[in-house]
Amino acid sequence: GLDQRFDAVPFFWSSHYQMSLTYVGHAERWDRLEVDGSVAEKDCAVRFVRGGKVLAVVTVGRDRAALEAELAMERDPVPA
Repeated sequence: GLDQRFDAVPFFWSSHYQMSLTYVGHAERWDRLEVDGSVAEKDCAVRFVRGGKVLAVVTVGRDRAALEAELAMERDPVPA
């Protein structure tokens, strides 16, 4: 696989004090954040957007939203 470009959508998850974070995609820079839900209530999806394109999504308590974001990124990848 060393001669092949890695183009899978990156993701990771982490659990802290009975709360799980899921991160899908990759964003080094972004123009804006879009928050859906409540961070304080640990039920949210936060989208990292640049130029109208969602680069990454972090979710708390919304595993389905993370899976949907991964699928959307697979269908419409961000140009390298």
